[in-house]
Amino acid sequence: MTLTEQIITISMVVLGTVITRFLPFLVFPAGRPTPEYIKYLGKVLPPAVFGLLVIYCLKNVSLFAGSHGIPEFISIALVIALHLWKRQMLLSIAGGTICYMALVQTIF
Repeated sequence: MTLTEQIITISMVVLGTVITRFLPFLVFPAGRPTPEYIKYLGKVLPPAVFGLLVIYCLKNVSLFAGSHGIPEFISIALVIALHLWKRQMLLSIAGGTICYMALVQTIF
């Protein structure tokens, strides 16, 4: 990349970051109540994103070949158990990821 292209790229990244950081405060000022559809989206989008992530992660799992999906299902069970036990999303995600990687790298 030339120097001009580098400057333009960095400027666009900075602009995108600034817009995404400050736009919510401009669109939804502190004095006004949050619209109901925004509250609704805040309630339904996180579970929808995780559902989409689960489907994406399991789309190529074959129950009839390779490891038969065993490491995936063990990791899913661990994620569920951790989440029911601690109710901490980051712990559940990290625990499941570490479990899966350990199983794939060592056993399967």
